[in-house]
Formats: sequence, C-alpha cells, structure tokens
Amino acid sequence: MKNIPRIFIGNNVQKGMIIPLSRETAHYLTRVMRTTNTIVFGGGHEFNANLDESGKNIIVGDDTGRADPSGDITLYFAPIKRTDDLINMATQMGICKMVPVITEHTTATHINWERMKKIAIEASEQSNRNSVPEITEPIKFADIDMSNLAFADERAAYGKDLPDKTKTKSILIGPEGGFSDAEFAKLDASGAVGISLGKTILRAELAAAVAISKIIQ
Repeated sequence: MKNIPRIFIGNNVQKGMIIPLSRETAHYLTRVMRTTNTIVFGGGHEFNANLDESGKNIIVGDDTGRADPSGDITLYFAPIKRTDDLINMATQMGICKMVPVITEHTTATHINWERMKKIAIEASEQSNRNSVPEITEPIKFADIDMSNLAFADERAAYGKDLPDKTKTKSILIGPEGGFSDAEFAKLDASGAVGISLGKTILRAELAAAVAISKIIQ
C-alpha cells in the first residue's frame, strides 16, 4: 500500500465511477510512478482503482474499508508569510477545517488561496488521509466562534501559568506579531482556553503544529 500512489478525486467518489484524468495526473501515474494501479479518496473514504486501457481514465473499484485518520479539529489562524508551511503541517496532522482570521497584527493579506488548497490536497495525498481539509474564506477576528476554543497564548513565554492540555475541538493561532491587547481581552472574557507552547516564542507555523499536537494527543 505504501508504494501505491494516492489521488484525491473529489468528495463524492463511489465504486464504479469512471473519472477522466488530467494530463498531469496521467503523466504522473504512467511515466513517473510507472503503474496503472492507484488509490483514490475523498469524503472520508478510500478506494482501490486502476487506469483503463486508454490510460486516460480511472476506474474506481472497491472501498478499502480503511478509516479516515484525520480528526474533527477546526484551526483558526492568522495568515502569515509562510502560510503554505502552516497549511501543509496542519493537513498532515489531521485538521478537518481551516479558517483564516484577519487580526489587528495580520500583515500577510495577499494570499493565493487557490494555491493553498492545492497544497492541502497534496499533503492529504502524501499523509494517507481519506479527506482534504476545507479552507474557508477569511473572516474577521470578531466573527470567530469562541465557544469551546483554545488559543496559542504567547504570554506563557513571559511567565504566565497556562494549562498544557485541553479537550476543546477548535484552536486559534495568531500572526507573527501576536494578538493585540484588545484581542487578548476578548479571548480572556469569552472563556477561551489559553494553552502554553513552552517558554520560547515560536514561529507561527510551528506554533500551529505544537498547538494541534496538544489537542489531539
């Protein structure tokens, strides 16, 4: 199974479907991987599949029955310079939904979100997920659902005592410049749980990975 290429073909894949391949994917399977067998996935399911005689279509076979290893955690994050790395790592770690948030200190506002979605697809294919995380349109900080929310609290690096674990199912990561005083005040007042990422200040993309690991462990 490890050497069989995996391809995301949409969330409504079913046994018996015949899926036309893009020229790029056909080249990847036949010329790069030199195989007519593949695994296709989407919507939480995974199927055995193979190329037809023309080499231009995938015929979807039986469901493998393997459970989707990704979870049900939503990641709210401020766009950063290395948003591509953040998307890649969060996808590999099983995040099911990613919501970009524009905070007071957000400076990376010109993100190519279509490219980010392609990165999420590639990371899903490589990490053995059966699904691709949803990436929504950016929202304002004021529009975050703060019920049952944990956030990466850099104040821990300056001595604030914070819990290391939480059972919440959504997490918020701030931008390179951190949260503003007003945003901290709103988070504290909402009952959101600030979690410690250690005694050092982490880059935002690494902070996301560490925070996710604290929730899913």
